[in-house]
Amino acid sequence: MAAEELLAGSLASDEPPRQTKRPAAFVDRDGVVNIDHGYVWRIEDFAFVPGVREAAAELARLGFAVVVITNQAGIARGMYTEADFVRLTKWMRERFADAGVSIAGVYHCPHHPTAGLGALRISCDCRKPAPGMLLAAARDLALDLQHSVIFGDKCDDMRAGRAAGVGVRVFLGRDGLAPPTDPCTDALVSLRYASLAQAVADPQLRRALGVEAGRARATYTGASYGRNP
Repeated sequence: MAAEELLAGSLASDEPPRQTKRPAAFVDRDGVVNIDHGYVWRIEDFAFVPGVREAAAELARLGFAVVVITNQAGIARGMYTEADFVRLTKWMRERFADAGVSIAGVYHCPHHPTAGLGALRISCDCRKPAPGMLLAAARDLALDLQHSVIFGDKCDDMRAGRAAGVGVRVFLGRDGLAPPTDPCTDALVSLRYASLAQAVADPQLRRALGVEAGRARATYTGASYGRNP
């Protein structure tokens, strides 16, 4: 299957199916991976949040499959196309690869329940806070959701994580500038930080993830691997 092919809201990859499970680090895109200028779809408008690639590389080193999950209502609104999203995503993954990070998968929701055009105007099970993207990734990539972590800058990210059964939910500030100020109850949130880089560097998060000894808790053994375009 070609890497750029779109299937059920995901970007497919070349990794073969696995029989065992591993934990994932689910990462929201806009506001966590890149500066959220609003409906970012052009390469020239995409700016990485400082330290995010290095933090993702550390998560991968610790044994987590790094998976990007992103609502893309701009597609539903007709502001850009699926092809535009694929083009930017391929470039983004290449930039992560430059930093030594193999992104395991990229899942996106192209729908909106009220502002979508045509067939994209639906109430779906993939748009966060629904857990559809996380559940699809768990099936596709053989992920252990209970021992996984989700990082997001919106309460809907935390709600999606809880609905999917993700064990650790980390609430981040928008664009990595300051700790989050949006109201999000403690029942939804495990820990709060300004940025992914700050979170990954904190021993408290590492304890929550069970990586004091340097590797993630996991229900699999074997060689390391990744999914790349």
